[in-house]
Amino acid sequence: MDSIGSSGLRQGEEALSCPEEGLPGPSDSSELVQECLQQFKVTRAQLQQIQASLLGSMEQALRGQASPAPAVRMLPTYVGSTPHGTEQGDFVVLELGATGASLRVLWVTLTGIEGHRVEPRSQEFVIPQEVMLGAGQQLFDFAAHCLSEFLDAQPVNKQGLQLGFSFSFPCHQTGLDRSTLISWTKGFRCSGVEGQDVVQLLRDAIRRQGAYNIDVVAVVNDTVGTMMGCEPGVRPCEVGLVVDTGTNACYMEEARHVAVLDEDRGRVCVSVEWGSFSDDGALGPVLTTFDHTLDHESLNPGAQRFEKMIGGLYLGELVRLVLAHLAQCGVLFGGCTSPALLSQGSILLEHVAEMEDPSAGAARVHAVLQDLGLSPRASDVELVQHVCAAVCTRAAQLCAAALAAVLSCLQHSREQQTLQVAVATGGRVCERHPRFCSILQGTVMLLAPECDVSFIPSADGGGRGVAMVTAVAARLAAHRRLLEETLAPFRLNHDQLAAVQAQMRKAMAKGLRGEASSLRMLPTFVRATPDGSERGDFLALDLGGTNFRVLLVRVTTGVQITSQIYSIPESVAQGSGQQLFDHIVDCIVDFQQKQGLSGQSLPLGFTFSFPCRQLGLDQGILLNWTKGFNASDCEGRDVVSLLREAITRRQEPAPTPATWRSSGMWRACLGTQAACASTWSGAPLGTMALWPCSAPALMQVWTRRPSTPASRGVGWAQAVVAGCDRCCGWWPVGPSALSAHTCSCRPSAFRPGTSSRPSSFLRSKVTAWPCGRSEPS
Repeated sequence: MDSIGSSGLRQGEEALSCPEEGLPGPSDSSELVQECLQQFKVTRAQLQQIQASLLGSMEQALRGQASPAPAVRMLPTYVGSTPHGTEQGDFVVLELGATGASLRVLWVTLTGIEGHRVEPRSQEFVIPQEVMLGAGQQLFDFAAHCLSEFLDAQPVNKQGLQLGFSFSFPCHQTGLDRSTLISWTKGFRCSGVEGQDVVQLLRDAIRRQGAYNIDVVAVVNDTVGTMMGCEPGVRPCEVGLVVDTGTNACYMEEARHVAVLDEDRGRVCVSVEWGSFSDDGALGPVLTTFDHTLDHESLNPGAQRFEKMIGGLYLGELVRLVLAHLAQCGVLFGGCTSPALLSQGSILLEHVAEMEDPSAGAARVHAVLQDLGLSPRASDVELVQHVCAAVCTRAAQLCAAALAAVLSCLQHSREQQTLQVAVATGGRVCERHPRFCSILQGTVMLLAPECDVSFIPSADGGGRGVAMVTAVAARLAAHRRLLEETLAPFRLNHDQLAAVQAQMRKAMAKGLRGEASSLRMLPTFVRATPDGSERGDFLALDLGGTNFRVLLVRVTTGVQITSQIYSIPESVAQGSGQQLFDHIVDCIVDFQQKQGLSGQSLPLGFTFSFPCRQLGLDQGILLNWTKGFNASDCEGRDVVSLLREAITRRQEPAPTPATWRSSGMWRACLGTQAACASTWSGAPLGTMALWPCSAPALMQVWTRRPSTPASRGVGWAQAVVAGCDRCCGWWPVGPSALSAHTCSCRPSAFRPGTSSRPSSFLRSKVTAWPCGRSEPS
């Protein structure tokens, strides 16, 4: 079929144009009508393909993986919850773009759940065509003028009015009161607005008007207003659907699924912006010749293709194109046309609704067609009704496929087998087209049988919902102002910060010199930063707050960290030091067991985030507790020793602090236990791993408990301790091990040591020296 346009309209033509020859016969007429109407039939498979394609585009956009020209935008609106019914107050609402070439101003009074509902007062203003296509400042000045005209007729105070702005065009929102226009739709094309914050443009226009002190506190689109205005019911109303001049939907999404927000808690209302859906693979088979003609003659060819098949701005034009084509083919009106029939925009949504409505009867169809300058026959009336029904049925089915995609996305997000949800519906197509809504609901049930959906019509076109959002935004703004005032004394200017910096420098210098200072400047004995050559598996402890953390750190070419947080009860943090460190060791053992590390030896580091005077890498004297800790018998003591003692008290295997290997704490003094091992191989806590029985008198494993007279009475045996300067430690060795140790430093001394160790205890084996130079067997 050839493309149909309005180019055949002759300027100044007033009379009917009726070709005299070439009219088709009765059979030809029937075939032409069927061919024409068949284009608007959509199969179930095609609807399912559109649903699946749209769902894929939605999920891709949520992940932030959309292309530069996304099929759907999935824009967060910064509305974080649906109303709970307690919102109260008087609010002004300005609606722009919801109803096409008109602007509406409302005065909305919210009374909460308990109060008597007050009907909004409203006034609608027609936007002149030259304003819709003119400069952006002209449009917003017109809106400010309409606001003033409306408020002049209301008994209101001119000061302190709070306004909610319903701006129903694709916008990138960065806050409840910040919204940048992405592109115009619905017949608007004002210059200087795309890429600008529309809230600021409206504020500037109100300020230029100067009549009222109005604070624009929130901006939303009409779908959000429709959803938010839904009365609280048994089911949560978490989807808003609008089919008016254009079409769109919004729904409450889990914030963690919206990549651009980078949040992991709560929910956020997302505007789908499905009017821009344009998957050729899904939409191509259902696009008709009339759709292509309409798009070509629109203000934005190639854009909003899906919206142009559903929106009320376009349904009348599609009907006009079909009727003009059939008339020119001689099927309708005796082959006669009229200037009105051939004029773009002459058939409106209201005309389509009236002609399709069976209750209106043939007389109403006659009246509409006669207003177009036509002389319809009885058979023409029925055919025109068929055309209106075909166009509107397809629109309802396509809208249902899109809504089914939203419901599926919501169901997947909530991980529910059956989704129970209410959908708030709004817009003139839904309000004035009962048949459209019934087809929509039936098709949704067919495409999304796993969703139990109830549809709730919007009572006032979403104005009440915009007021709801405005009430929440006003409350949040008041909280922010109070917070700003409270925190103001804590803000420091540049001079104050410079003074603090100078004082800190002075205190740091005194602390480094060892003089009395508020800054202690305590040395940590860490002498270098990592150079990238570090490799291995390590355990780490982190104590310094209300929780205690144990970490397994694997260092290869990268770093992999596994950790677990353990709580420290207040009774432990305020109890005895022994109780605190025993709790720490219990947590370490639990972590080892969960990670499958029992019986393994891993170096361990201890992060102790309290003021300490360090005497070495493994010696830290606690100066005083902070952060709510007050465990007794710890201040003034070495916290490494306290941890070591707790390890020896524990009856299960656990690692030993790695830093103990590199200081004199390794020295095995007479009668003192050492809780250390070069390589842990399953020996009990608090034991010294030695060589096997080639030198029996020297192979004793040290007891897990401190030496006592009783323990020393159980089979004392001598151990030889060799001091290695390179190893920075003292190690028990046997004769063969001493000769096998090939460290470049000669053993500096041999000192006799003793250990108490029942022979029934397990013995273990040293497989490596700390310096790594030999492996005695």
